[in-house]
Amino acid sequence: MKPLETVDSTVAPSGAPVTLLRRGSDLFIHLGGEELMSTRTFESEEALAELALRQLVDARCPRVLIGGLGLGYTLRSALALLTPHAEVTVVELLPAIIEWNREYVPTSRTALSDPRVRVLAQDVNAVLARTARSSYNAILLDVDDGPSSVCFESNLGLYGRQGLAHLKECLTTDGILAVWSAQSDPWFAKVMRKSGFDVRVETARGHRRKGARYSIFLGRVSGSCRKRRR
Repeated sequence: MKPLETVDSTVAPSGAPVTLLRRGSDLFIHLGGEELMSTRTFESEEALAELALRQLVDARCPRVLIGGLGLGYTLRSALALLTPHAEVTVVELLPAIIEWNREYVPTSRTALSDPRVRVLAQDVNAVLARTARSSYNAILLDVDDGPSSVCFESNLGLYGRQGLAHLKECLTTDGILAVWSAQSDPWFAKVMRKSGFDVRVETARGHRRKGARYSIFLGRVSGSCRKRRR
């Protein structure tokens, strides 16, 4: 097996090193020496968009927020599903990751140049804090290994009752919240329900329906279906 080659590196706000590595045609991003993502295991990231955005396929002008760019798989999957009039805001904490996508991932370069896309090199918490009520039809979060395994301490507030209540306010009445997790985190589904979401949890595999199982939490605003039928 070919050795990993260091392509570039940066430093996270926590001080931990973030490194872009390459082996052959595959790219890997490591945080503190641990693999965060790669071009080998990405199907769960595509599933995050596919499961969350199915209901928006026929929406004329849906507005979507994606927290976490990764290696661009969630964004590319979302763009393939959404209409030409959609608006997609991508929030990525580390500017280097945005630049790595543009320089080393041709398909991401195309996606980031799509006129439907706006990219913010900011903390998703700060963006959500200034987001007005009912701004988005869908919010997709892939900024941690999961609600019980955050990569950055600042994200802890996203997954509690207060954070979820604010996320609910940022969604339209028929909107959906989707959260990627490397763990099953059954407690999180309970917290989502207590925060006013109808919840289902889907399982996705990382590569060709093999390997690790990942969880995708999908929350709809409770009662939104009944409201639409009135």
